Amino acid sequence: MEYALAIDGAPETIPGGTGILLLHPSIGETDRIDTDFLKVDTDAFLVVSTRTTAREVEQKLDYYDVDESKATILDTLSVERGYSRRSAENVHYVAAPEDLDGVVERVGRFLADTEGKRRVSVDSLTEMAYYADEDETYEAAAAMVDLLADHDAVGVFHLSKEVHDEATIDRFRELFGGVVDLGEDGSVSVDF
Repeated sequence: MEYALAIDGAPETIPGGTGILLLHPSIGETDRIDTDFLKVDTDAFLVVSTRTTAREVEQKLDYYDVDESKATILDTLSVERGYSRRSAENVHYVAAPEDLDGVVERVGRFLADTEGKRRVSVDSLTEMAYYADEDETYEAAAAMVDLLADHDAVGVFHLSKEVHDEATIDRFRELFGGVVDLGEDGSVSVDF
């Protein structure tokens, strides 16, 4: 299955099973790239949110005019921040931000329970490493990329360039079929 990709300079389509690494500066405006990725050629998508709460994700989707009826959100943060967790059919939670096994399990369940063209956004690997550690985050990312391949889905995984050293970035880069590098000035370079 081929998926349309609305990212300047990137191929027009990518095959199912492709994971994309989105490298960005700490203050980088990733929302535009993320929401453009989720908007097109999609029957269902999952946002794994380790940086913001489900409510903030919903606000972002609404602001960028993304079809929320296709959205499932995995909120890993509300429990850490002490917020009430509002149960909803499309919003799920893990026990704690460092519960990477729970994150991977929930991604697998989403892919098993949905059909058609599915996309996953993981925002962000950097936050996952903050709560767990880099090795556990790498293993979780590798497991999620394998799940994308198993289910003919695609995904974008955020990683901050300013937090991780070059060796760590290169290690993560090897997991992915494409890299989108967002500059501080908003410029985008791609490597597929």
